[in-house]
Amino acid sequence: MGRPRPQCGRCLVEAPPLDRTVTALDYRFPWDGLLQHFKYHQALELRESLLERLNSALSAAEVATPDWLLPVPLSPARLRERGYNQSHELAKSLARRRGLRCEPELLLRVRHNERQAGLKLEARAANVRGVFAIDPLRAARLRGSSVALLDDVMTSGSTLYEIARVLLQAGVMSVQAWVVARTPEPGDE
Repeated sequence: MGRPRPQCGRCLVEAPPLDRTVTALDYRFPWDGLLQHFKYHQALELRESLLERLNSALSAAEVATPDWLLPVPLSPARLRERGYNQSHELAKSLARRRGLRCEPELLLRVRHNERQAGLKLEARAANVRGVFAIDPLRAARLRGSSVALLDDVMTSGSTLYEIARVLLQAGVMSVQAWVVARTPEPGDE
């Protein structure tokens, strides 16, 4: 029997499709500015500092080792705009550190959607519905496996929940989310 895992009130009412979510930081000063700089300005020099915090949080949480570590994919348009996928940069470094398989091509973003950052919390789930898929030529590799999704920031969880649903429908047995920073719930101090 493992340690009980804390859950928020919303998760108790409607359980997310994730087995577990581990976050390293609150998305607050100074981390919010550093993560934005990393995400939008290709500040790769911040990658190791961010990864050190996430890796420490994963060790403290005694996470189960997944079969796959998959970064949240970007649409081709967003990738051209940013010049790189920040989640992929984090995932490939963390995979090397932890000896994990990381194949970002397994997960696809099949439709360009509006940025989540500009949307109200209620609109985020609808914005990502139908956006993700598994590469049909590689889907069999994921069947029966365990996956950890890696993202830089989690706000409502809509993106990670949608990807988890796609993975579970494709036969993945368990999905965790590993996130550098979580936006605190309104009213949290």
